[in-house]
Formats: sequence, structure tokens, C-alpha cells
Amino acid sequence: MSRRRMVITGTTLAAGLAPTTARGTPAGAASSGRAPIAFQKAVRLVLPPPGGPHALGTAALHLSDRSRRDPWVATLPARELMVQLWYPARASTGQPRAPWMTGQAAEVFQQTGYLLPEYATLPDTHARIGAVPDTRGGRLPVILYSHGHGQHRGSSTALVEELVSHGYIVVTIDHTYDAGQVEFPGGRVERYAMPPFTAEDDDPVILKAVDVRVADTRFVLEELWRRVRGRRDPLPHGLGDILDLSTTAMFGHSLGGATAASAMAAGVPIVAGANLDGSLFGPVVAKGLRKPFLLMSEDADNKASWPEIWPRLRGWRRRLRLTGTRHFSYTDYETFMPQVAARLGATDEQLAEFIGPLDATRAVDVQRRFLLAYFDLHLRGHRAPILEGPSPRYPEVRFIGGAG
Repeated sequence: MSRRRMVITGTTLAAGLAPTTARGTPAGAASSGRAPIAFQKAVRLVLPPPGGPHALGTAALHLSDRSRRDPWVATLPARELMVQLWYPARASTGQPRAPWMTGQAAEVFQQTGYLLPEYATLPDTHARIGAVPDTRGGRLPVILYSHGHGQHRGSSTALVEELVSHGYIVVTIDHTYDAGQVEFPGGRVERYAMPPFTAEDDDPVILKAVDVRVADTRFVLEELWRRVRGRRDPLPHGLGDILDLSTTAMFGHSLGGATAASAMAAGVPIVAGANLDGSLFGPVVAKGLRKPFLLMSEDADNKASWPEIWPRLRGWRRRLRLTGTRHFSYTDYETFMPQVAARLGATDEQLAEFIGPLDATRAVDVQRRFLLAYFDLHLRGHRAPILEGPSPRYPEVRFIGGAG
């Protein structure tokens, strides 16, 4: 995978996974014995159920930072964001399940890329909109999630839901105009609007993007604090009663992982961070970190910034490589693409090129277990044997560079 593709994680996805004929039909469909692609029904995608004991609730928030003009669209006087809170909830069937992506944003999303509407119907999540929070556990640690460049706040929902089912609150952030699409109240959709950039580490657009994302992260935390403490603009559904914002961590995929590291280096109050296959940029590479940090990559050695920062990670650290995976394995494409591959007319080889040869169910399960163990260790003080070294239970996970 090129350096540029490690950064660009979705803005220019190809129109299809399989080679196409001159008429636009995936090659091989006519000889497969299946009905022609044009006459097959769209595949209804599903997310893997979370494994923890808690039911899930969710609520979206529209936030406006009037202290900043939007850095990508100069005519806008304030930086607008959408965030989504995912939380343990009382078991209920009364509220509808939240969609993986809201309606108008989903229409934009499905106009390009692999999951065109004739191929796939986007799934619902396992969280119910506006479900009553489960307050029996008291205040709960908060984990922030930052998506890859060109992706969106729901890109790693399978990982988010697992954490919530085990008693965490996760706040997923849409970085407007860096995300592929963001839907605001009333159905307004803002699309990707970043200028072009190169693959160089010091490209000013990428460095600016990281700075913008760090500012977004800081603002989201400050806004959540303000709403927990004050009666004005309260959080919905009693969520302020269960957020423990004094114990906050962060993870992200690709540029989202870089955002987690840079936010910590910039002094955003985050006690532990995790980077899922993202190159690092800016001062954090030379400065390093003194707090716990997890690096978990695809099955490749293609991020020059990782060995560079490794000796400068002075707190708890691990660098893991998940054998048989690719860059997008840390997103919901790992779950979705095997479900839709036959509908696309894709071969097993093409599927493996995109998400790797490791079985998709196993790949998601390993990611969930290691990410949960990491946050349990650093947010709850629970021992995490699977993070102490290689294990025959997880032969796919390689420990690179030792431990610390």
C-alpha cells in the first residue's frame, strides 16, 4: 500500500471491487452460474452482534464552535460538528435501532464506492435511539473515536459497539469536510471539501488536517464538560449522569489514529490512546508520548513514523501487527465486504487484496478483544494477559519491538 493510500482511506474508493466489462457489469458474473448481477437483489448488510452484557443506546449531537471559523470552508463563521454518543442502556425494544448512517448522508455515501444501493442495503446498528441510560454502574469512562480521512463517524461501528456493550461510553466524531459526508439536522449534508495534497509527511494540508482534528477533539471534550456541569444545553436522556469525563481515552483508524496521538501530545486530557493502522504526522513523532499508547497495524511494515516514534513512547506501549489483514480491516468494510462480494462478482483473491486473507469474523473478534483489553487495563486497572506477549490463542497477533 502506498504512503498516500495509508492517509487517504476512502475519498477515492474505486467504483467496484471486481474488474468490469465494457457495459459496467462485474467480470465473471455471466459464467458464475448465478443470476446476472443486474437482476440480483441488493444484499442487506448486518453488523456482528456485540459480545458484552449491556444493551446499547445512542444519541447524536450537533455542536457549533463559534470560537473558530471553519478551516476548510472560509465563508462559514463557525466550525460545525456532528458527534454521536453510544452508551450502555436499559434493555428495551420500544425505540428503533439507529441506522449505521443517517438517511441523507447514506444517499451521498452510496453514490460512490463499493456499497452502491443496487449492491447493498446499509445495516442498522444494535443501539436504540434515545434508549434510557443504564445508571446502575455509576459514571463510566469515555472513549473518543476519530475516523479515517474521507470516512465518517460510523466507520468502525463494530468496534465501538463492542466497547459500549462492556460498559464504556464512546463518542464518535465526524470531522466535517474531512469526512466523506456529514448530515446535520434538517437533512443538510456537507460533503468532503479538503484541498488536494501530496504523499509527503510534511505536506501542509495533512498537517493542517491533523491540527483541525485535534482542535475538534479538544472542543468536543470541552463541550461535553460544559453540558455535564450546566443546565443550559443539557445532554439528552440523562447522559450527563453517567459520563466520567475525568477518565477519557481515544482511538482512531488511519488519520484518526494519528489524531489520537497528536491530541495527546497537544495536551488534550486523554489518559490513553490507540492508533489503528495510521501513519503519524507533525510534532508528536519527534516529541513522543509519556502516556499509554497502542499501535496496531495491518499485515505490512509500511509506516516509517512508527519505528521513529517507538523509542519516544515513554509510557506503556505495544506495537502489534495483525497477520492477514489490510488497511481497511480496521473498519466495518472487514464485515461488509465478505457479505457483498458475491453480489459484486468479486473473486476470493480480490476480496483478500482489499481486507486480507484472514477470516473476517476472526479479524473483527481479535480486534475487539485486544482493544477492549487495552482500555480495560488503562481505564479500569484490569490485568490484560493478551497484551503481555504472544499467545497460542492469538497466533495472528505479532508483537513488534518488545513491550514497555
